[in-house]
Amino acid sequence: MTDRYAVFGNPIAHSKSPFIHGVFAKQTKQSLTYEAVLAPKDEFAQSLQQFWSQNGKGANVTVPFKEQAFEICDVLSEQAELAGAVNTLTLLSDGRIKGDNTDGLGLVADLERNIGCLKGKTILLLGAGGAARGSILPILEREVKSLQIHNRTHEKAVLLADTFKKYGAVMAISTTALDNIESPFDIIINSTSASLSGSVPQLPASILGEHSVCYDMMYSKEQTSFNVWALSLGCSKVIDGLGMLVGQAAKSFEIWRNVEPEVNPVLSELREGLSKE
Repeated sequence: MTDRYAVFGNPIAHSKSPFIHGVFAKQTKQSLTYEAVLAPKDEFAQSLQQFWSQNGKGANVTVPFKEQAFEICDVLSEQAELAGAVNTLTLLSDGRIKGDNTDGLGLVADLERNIGCLKGKTILLLGAGGAARGSILPILEREVKSLQIHNRTHEKAVLLADTFKKYGAVMAISTTALDNIESPFDIIINSTSASLSGSVPQLPASILGEHSVCYDMMYSKEQTSFNVWALSLGCSKVIDGLGMLVGQAAKSFEIWRNVEPEVNPVLSELREGLSKE
């Protein structure tokens, strides 16, 4: 029987994961199926259990189930444990469920693909939600010079920095401190959902310079509002989150099948598809 994989979410019809994993399977000559499952918001665990009982081997998890997925795992990777959320589930041979979080790994892989080594870079992370939390450990593991977290509610950024401080140079930065920053950051990452509504976080222009790279975890056919703002202030390069989407999927695929798929061909196809929408 063919191994089954799926992505669980609500809503889920928009998901590009079945396409991405279908291409990965062809690339690597893996025999599997991958589908999108619309799980009722109050029946995620039941939907997942039914999937496991019908030859399900692994699953991706998206909004709003990442925290629920975390709770039902028997084993957690360090990254998932620190993130407090799971986007990749694997049914182990002994029947236990293992949870991973590949979102941050996808982000770092996309940054390195676009700008090279992150070692020694100064980074500003905007937002303190799940997307930010899942990105911190992979960023710190690249030996960055500093990672500063700015959030509208400063206390959340402080809590996040305290959680990860033993892993590297991470701290929260207040609005006042940001307004008085002495030199621009090398990389600014927007993990907020501001671009979904076409808005931009309230930020001083001094945080970026002509050498700065700005990354928005959101993506769209056109430049996101955050990246438009960054370009208007003269930053050197902007990147959207499409590569992060494909990158996290590639890490999930590798966990399940023990083979690393090629990201660039899939990314090119998705980008071309977006341009036609």
